[in-house]
Amino acid sequence: MTQSLIVTLNAGSSSLRCAVFDRTEDGPTPRLRLSLRGLPKRMIWERHDARSGETEEREIDAPDEPADAQDSARSEMLRRLLDEIQEGQIAAVVHRVVHGGQTHQAPVEVDDTVLSDLDALSPLAPSHQPHNLAAIRDLAERFPGLLQVACFDTAFHRTLPRNDRIFALPKDLTENGVVRYGFHGLSFDHVAATLAETRPVIAKGRVIVAHLGHGVSMCAMHDGRSVATTMGMTALDGLPMGQRSGALDPGILLYLIEQRGMSPADLRQMLYERSGLLGLSGISGEMTDLLASKHDDAARAVDFFVYRCQREIGSLVAALGGLDALVFTGGIGEHAPEIRERICAGLGWLGVALDADTNRSGATQLSALDARIATLMIPTDEEAVLARNAEGLLQSSSADTG
Repeated sequence: MTQSLIVTLNAGSSSLRCAVFDRTEDGPTPRLRLSLRGLPKRMIWERHDARSGETEEREIDAPDEPADAQDSARSEMLRRLLDEIQEGQIAAVVHRVVHGGQTHQAPVEVDDTVLSDLDALSPLAPSHQPHNLAAIRDLAERFPGLLQVACFDTAFHRTLPRNDRIFALPKDLTENGVVRYGFHGLSFDHVAATLAETRPVIAKGRVIVAHLGHGVSMCAMHDGRSVATTMGMTALDGLPMGQRSGALDPGILLYLIEQRGMSPADLRQMLYERSGLLGLSGISGEMTDLLASKHDDAARAVDFFVYRCQREIGSLVAALGGLDALVFTGGIGEHAPEIRERICAGLGWLGVALDADTNRSGATQLSALDARIATLMIPTDEEAVLARNAEGLLQSSSADTG
């Protein structure tokens, strides 16, 4: 049987996405996209046939215990995937792995040594890395010999200048990896590639990409390369997120440990699972829920999110020395026109101005005709980046053995 397919697995903190790509002369071509989202409390199943354009969606039974949600989602996803394709058709399974640390930047074939390296980074990305690696282990156990490839969210930010990479900490810590890594790199990579293909003049300029979803970060790019980003050594830094705090005065953490008696485990659980929009509102970490709510605390949480986005954009403009384009992506960035409008309403001083009708319609070009700064919405496609990287590795391996 011809190994003609690349399968991608993208295990997030609240979702599991899978895609199947045909290997063609023109590169990986999407065939099928599958997703389970709403974890851990719900499991919403979606199947999209990329060839026909047909999509089906329905809610399925979630596990009784939220802690079992990711395991249940992986089992369900694998079962449904193998209803669609045969194992023998798979040339490679490629995984999004959030943290590559200092060692791993390029896509890499996963073996026991690589898996051990990545496991050691789990404390730096506890909401993601264990799920990423669990998927790799599950497949290795079920299908020994299957080629598995890891691609890293941190890799896109390897171009960060020194002043954007380091913290004001003792030099020995910096030299031993306590630096800014940045995240959402696969998403930023896709946006950069899309701009280079469709808007090459903008792609060469100064661009801020706002990846707004359950996880949130922004990246300042010049000529398609990362020069500053809002997340740091971990995915806790920067903007407020669905359940993660974003940037904090580090003295707060010392106070909570020394004066309030919080243990590291309690602190980690609070910062990753009970803060952000959920902590601010006391209602939900989902932007759709907050926008639909009539509660004052929901409105205040949204106001804070918008304000922090505006402040970070100002900071990134300073890092770039100006701005040519602002791009929204991610779940909120793509599907919440009210949030795009409210963020941009505070950026008139930059020359940002939206066309209200195109913003509401979900068009790609959102700018008003007289705007000095181009404002765009580009749907992210991390799976396409994963498949492209896996194909590159397969081609390289074939050339080496040919």
